[in-house]
Amino acid sequence: MSLMLYSNPMSRGRIARWMLEEVGQPYDVTYLDYGTGMKAADFLGVNPMGKVPTLVHDGVVVTEAAAICAYLADAFPDAGLAPPHGDPARAPYYRWMFFAAGPVEAAVTAKSLNLLPPADKGAMVGYGSFDGTIAALEKAVGAADPWLCGSQFTAADVYVGSQVNWGLMFKSMPASPVLQAYSERLIARPAYQRASALDDEAMQAKG
Repeated sequence: MSLMLYSNPMSRGRIARWMLEEVGQPYDVTYLDYGTGMKAADFLGVNPMGKVPTLVHDGVVVTEAAAICAYLADAFPDAGLAPPHGDPARAPYYRWMFFAAGPVEAAVTAKSLNLLPPADKGAMVGYGSFDGTIAALEKAVGAADPWLCGSQFTAADVYVGSQVNWGLMFKSMPASPVLQAYSERLIARPAYQRASALDDEAMQAKG
């Protein structure tokens, strides 16, 4: 069994690394530079988008951070990072992970780039409005007890939590008590702390 993560310590690859630490299986990391390593012909043969994170598991390629989280949860069920098939908790698991991968990321990115649509054009974008998207996120996180699937921490918390952590760090989301409390629970996890320390060390080594 081999797990190789192509990443950069200043990228969404940090999400995949956190997920790998939660899984608890041995893995390797290859760090790629933007514009050089990511656009090299050999890596483009793995991921034609030339982006990280990219995971290769026994020769199988998985890209996109949310997909990597969901894939790893299913590939290593003993880690308990996804509700079992048939469990009603599978619904919020999928719902909130892909809500964060779609509307949340799109709305936050649009706001950061001053590209939010006029109010009368909101129906043309998948998230509708930034305020509405954040309100829905806060409602989901506020109902977490303590996680999105109840008492079970899952890959959905890794992905949604990464969006929340970055949103608070870069001030692209409002620092509401609900989001802050969720973030505090997330960053207390040993796997999060291990992953962050490893990527921070790699970032410092790059200078």
